[in-house]
Amino acid sequence: MPNDHKQLSVHRETPAIWRVSFYHPPINLVDHDTLLELQNLASAIEASAELKVVIIDSADPDFFLAHWDIASVARPLPAGTPPPSWIDISLRLAQSPVVTIGLIRGRARGMGSEIALGLDLRFASIERAIFGQPEVGVGLVPGGGAMERLPLLTGRARALEIVLGAGDFDASTAERYGWINRALPDAQLDTFVRDLAQRLASFDKAALGEAKQAINRSTLPNSDDLKASQALFYKAFGRPGTQSRVKALMERGIGTRSDLEMRFGEHLPNLISPAQP
Repeated sequence: MPNDHKQLSVHRETPAIWRVSFYHPPINLVDHDTLLELQNLASAIEASAELKVVIIDSADPDFFLAHWDIASVARPLPAGTPPPSWIDISLRLAQSPVVTIGLIRGRARGMGSEIALGLDLRFASIERAIFGQPEVGVGLVPGGGAMERLPLLTGRARALEIVLGAGDFDASTAERYGWINRALPDAQLDTFVRDLAQRLASFDKAALGEAKQAINRSTLPNSDDLKASQALFYKAFGRPGTQSRVKALMERGIGTRSDLEMRFGEHLPNLISPAQP
């Protein structure tokens, strides 16, 4: 069944600047409804002649976007509804002349990190932001663009550390690695992003768009590679080892405001006993 609760709220601060906030209790899990709303947001962005900047944040200070809702994989979509793809949405946003900015507090793991990676710019709270790509620790692989985008931002070795190690990273480390633009003290984050948005909105939209397109030529991942990783993500759910780890995650409270979700990276090495696959 589709979720009647709107997960994204859009506040049009000015015709040129929109602020979009995620709110999907209990911990801002990402599911097909999230992607459908992001798909609709992309269409609204493309349709606006005056819009220049979109700031995307979370109403939950502990979770920007937690990760993909594993339970949602088994939930069928309504008949005739094609599954929304973050790959397609992210490429539409990248090719738009509008600048997308992630203002990140709380945990951005898995698909939450990948949605942030699909935005043009990312700024995070030193005190509150945590990043991670935990999929390998669950027996999966990142399927929303991390394996293609991270090497372009961080280099191969650090991308391997992030993806294979499946650990949590604080905002200062994420900044040093190139995962995000800047880590800022929490008290300064909103003002910094607002000032940047207003600065960008003062410029000509055509110039912003042409500059983005030129930079895209050497920095956008290949669409076929992105879709290949997405297929690997879904295929991995059929492996016995993955199923064992998912079962352990369910038992420890995945998707709730549990210790698992607060300290996800610390739990992964101990999900199953050494005798299990």
